[in-house]
Amino acid sequence: MADVLIYGAGAIGSFMAYLLSDPGDLIGSKIENVALLGRKGHINRIKDLGLQIYLPEERAHMLFKHCFTGLDDLKASDFCPEIIIVCVKTYSLPEVCDELRKSGLLQGRLKNAFFILLMNGMGNREVFNELGLPDSQVLEGITSLGVKLSEDGTVELKGKGKTILEDKIGEDKKKFMMERFLEKGFEMEFAPDFKEHQYSKLFVNCVINPITALTRRENGIVLSTILKNTVQGVVKEAVNVAAKEGIKRDETSVRKMVYSVAEKTSGNTSSMLQDVLKFRMTEIDSINGYIIRRAKKHKIEVPVNEALYELIKSATIRE
Repeated sequence: MADVLIYGAGAIGSFMAYLLSDPGDLIGSKIENVALLGRKGHINRIKDLGLQIYLPEERAHMLFKHCFTGLDDLKASDFCPEIIIVCVKTYSLPEVCDELRKSGLLQGRLKNAFFILLMNGMGNREVFNELGLPDSQVLEGITSLGVKLSEDGTVELKGKGKTILEDKIGEDKKKFMMERFLEKGFEMEFAPDFKEHQYSKLFVNCVINPITALTRRENGIVLSTILKNTVQGVVKEAVNVAAKEGIKRDETSVRKMVYSVAEKTSGNTSSMLQDVLKFRMTEIDSINGYIIRRAKKHKIEVPVNEALYELIKSATIRE
């Protein structure tokens, strides 16, 4: 068993806490090996009433010994995490890095901790690398889980999916994480070819997220024939950029993958749509924005991705 800190305990982060907790602690005992660090409203509700996890056929109620609203709370506790799973929005990562740098914890209690960046989009490692941690202590991950934060203290599982991490963590910790996932009926994989999986998710996200956010519709809208040319354009540009980055993919197979995901999650509300509806910042900079930045590096034109990027940016402007 390993001690785990969820840094950014929102929807996905809170569900990760559920997956990595000992099944024996889900019957009223306080969970000691998994700690939460997150937004005050959510964390304070969990402190008072526990975390409610709604699954398709059951509900889990979890009580935690360690709940933090900031790094000062962590410093004041006796919790010493071996694994830190960062689940914040991509645009919040620079702030997280600044908090960690100023806390002094990287030279103390967190000196030997493994950091797992379980986040959307691309370019997160480059941001996190500014902390100067050894490459062996930082790994990235992606997840296809669909989880919704219904209200403070409550999350709902909307769609099951695999979680994939880079294969660069110790065997003991790898075994711990995989066993906990399997105990609860979920898939986890440690992939040597992680970048391939990461680009697969990017291909899906760069189509589904902006289109659903702009049309204000669920994922199934991507299957509409009227959007065929748009989907084709986004995929073609993304595949061309990926090829320059060493990821060789067939455009037709990528398009089929995108449609398959859209069909399987047709009733889901994408995270970008949720953000746009609430006039919050989106993660467009680490999705289509990432494709645009790499395209400029390789002197490739990506007009469809640029159009979607600009429209999403304008959609969250408050008048």
